[in-house]
Amino acid sequence: MQIHETKIPGLLIIEPDIFADQRGYFYESYNKEKYEKKGISSDFVQDNVSSSVRGVIRGLHYQLAPFSQAKLIQVLKGKVLDVAVDLRQGSPTFGEHLSIELSDDSHLLVFYPRGFAHGFSVLSDEVIFSYKCDNFYNKDAERGINYKDATLNIDWQIPENEIIVSGKDKVLPAFNEAERNFVFKN
Repeated sequence: MQIHETKIPGLLIIEPDIFADQRGYFYESYNKEKYEKKGISSDFVQDNVSSSVRGVIRGLHYQLAPFSQAKLIQVLKGKVLDVAVDLRQGSPTFGEHLSIELSDDSHLLVFYPRGFAHGFSVLSDEVIFSYKCDNFYNKDAERGINYKDATLNIDWQIPENEIIVSGKDKVLPAFNEAERNFVFKN
């Protein structure tokens, strides 16, 4: 397994070792001992799986501290544009976002420490998306940022007339109006 740092501190791309032959492939998407040796020591307590169709944008979602969540995400089927927004006050990349294409072909995983908004757009006909969380879902702490936020100016790689967004996500506040309470820790 290889861990790649990104321009955003703490946001990591994980490239697992793939063992492939004529039968298919095998890889470990998570091994607590190996991850801890690489510096990822989150204690994951909840696994989530979502299914979406082409054109769907989910996000940008997060939970306020102390209910914030570190996440380990991957695509099991299909292809997405995955987006992370750094919400940690004092971070050298506060307010910046990183977009990365994830697919069942690349097998890449992304580790999000606490303090990030997360979203994705579906670029394939269907996607099955999986993520581990180190804290349980808490409805009262749930927050978000509008996917069309002008400050972030995210290119979701979906034509405007093909975008499918939930009613809840359409009315999320702009980045500058969104409640957040995260502090960057070196």
